Amino acid sequence: MSSSESLFEHGRKTQAERDAPLAERMRPGTFEEFVGQDQIVDPDRVLLKSISAGHLPSFILWGPPGTGKTTLARLVATSTQSDFRPVSAVTSGVADLRRIVGDARDRKGMYQQSTILFVDEIHRFNKAQQDVILPHVEDGTITFIGATTENPSFEVIAPLLSRCRVFTLQSLTAEHMEAIVNRALADSERGLGSLKSVLADDALAHLINIANGDARVALNALETAAYAFTPDVDGKRLIDLETISDALQRRSPMYDKAGEGHYDTISAFIKSVRGSSPDGALYWLARMIDSGEDPLFIVRRLVILAAEDIGLADPQALLVAVAAQQSVHFLGMPEGRIPLAEVTVYLASAPKSNSAYAALNQAMRDVREQANEPVPLHLRNAVTGMMKDIGYGKDYKYSHDYEGHFEAQDYLPPSLKGKRYYRPSDEGAEKDIRDRLNRWWGGGAKRAKD
Repeated sequence: MSSSESLFEHGRKTQAERDAPLAERMRPGTFEEFVGQDQIVDPDRVLLKSISAGHLPSFILWGPPGTGKTTLARLVATSTQSDFRPVSAVTSGVADLRRIVGDARDRKGMYQQSTILFVDEIHRFNKAQQDVILPHVEDGTITFIGATTENPSFEVIAPLLSRCRVFTLQSLTAEHMEAIVNRALADSERGLGSLKSVLADDALAHLINIANGDARVALNALETAAYAFTPDVDGKRLIDLETISDALQRRSPMYDKAGEGHYDTISAFIKSVRGSSPDGALYWLARMIDSGEDPLFIVRRLVILAAEDIGLADPQALLVAVAAQQSVHFLGMPEGRIPLAEVTVYLASAPKSNSAYAALNQAMRDVREQANEPVPLHLRNAVTGMMKDIGYGKDYKYSHDYEGHFEAQDYLPPSLKGKRYYRPSDEGAEKDIRDRLNRWWGGGAKRAKD
């Protein structure tokens, strides 16, 4: 390469670094600059101790956006003097991976330099892509580092996952976010120090709150606000609440309808309804609505809950849930949020009983685990003369022929005689059911009349 080409390339690289977003320019260059994630970057923890010992395992970084996954991977590569090869799970194919593996093998052979293959969004890596790199992770040709916002156990194949240490990153705290923002404001070389920007206290609080622990969101919004603000006579830029709000627009949602956040949030919602907390349920409902969750998915879960967790304690609950499902389907959004709110509050406030659900589960266990005896003769329907002759329907007691339209008799197979599955609770309407069954069956195991 000619000197002019070298100078041109150097100039291009320098300009690219200068034009990079603030979040990119402010990436920490050392572990000492890294903010947060002490459970990983503490010198006494396993990652840095492994680096110091010259033994770097493959690992996966799992955590919310903007918590430092890519930065941490780059720092590991720098500290180990490894060749860093970043790829995207979305855009990189099998051919790209094989080329990187081939280069890594040559580099290790000729220069004894290790290669780190960094895969962003590893949860989007398909099985074929993972199968390609697996043997080369096993034999040490490459060190694999994956980054994901989703639980790796869902999408990473078991053989690859078993060969990786999983490090869990946490959302950055308000203190961490404030430190990152202040560093960017003060840094004249990489940050906004040359702009003499000052962030008002209420603007800083709003920025930290809305960024939701995502340093990238906070820094990019800060940069937008700083350049949008006209300097005063002294050249200072006082960034106020209005300007930072305009730069942020809205909170960064930590929710992926196809990811773990989807399941975690619906779990919190259902558990709030089951736990009779209308306030908690409404909050998680609002989170899902705000994130664009399918309202029919939400209401289907409520129909299940009405049957499973409320049951006969409030027989109207299932009707209300089904009516809400029909209403949401008919109305669509945003109006569908109104019946969603109503059914959420109704179900959360209703008495709870899973007795019918539990009774069926017990009966299902007996069906699977006990001998399947023939239907007792007295419960069979004699539709032909031959059936009647051999005893079908004999001694069956027709309930309507008796006082109160009830007469005790055996309805279970002989081996299960006296078995009781359904045990009504004392909650809501089910108390009346319990009292009625106790009158009929004596409050304990059923008794057949002689």
